[in-house]
Amino acid sequence: MTTGLDVFDATVQQTNLWLKDLMARIPTTDRHYAYQMLRATLHTFRDRIGPENAVHFGAQLPMLIRGFYYEGWQLSKPQPKTRHLDEFLAAVEDEAGRNLGAGAGGKVKAVFAVIADKIDAHEIEKLRKVLPTELKGLLQEEFYLF
Repeated sequence: MTTGLDVFDATVQQTNLWLKDLMARIPTTDRHYAYQMLRATLHTFRDRIGPENAVHFGAQLPMLIRGFYYEGWQLSKPQPKTRHLDEFLAAVEDEAGRNLGAGAGGKVKAVFAVIADKIDAHEIEKLRKVLPTELKGLLQEEFYLF
């Protein structure tokens, strides 16, 4: 099914490619779960990196993903000072509204692997610089299927 608008069809196709890639990396056949993982990780990351970095990062995302990336964002809300991986994973679980189960860290890393494959490498490096040491591992230089 197409919408008749090329820009909408293209962003739906790009989003489906992101989800398909993520589903292969997690691995899962549940598209809704992959969407929840992507959305929750993006929201948690957005809230952690600060408004200026969040806007630069958001500009790199496909239009549909950018839409749910910005969904519910409140600039006046205090930026969390998450410094530890377990805190970040707990925040992703809270945002997803569900327990991510065993291997939550690998699943979140899979989301970042998809992101790194799809956006500019210089943007990834800039984002690594604003993260505390323990969270830099989420944005590894080399990514593997999990």
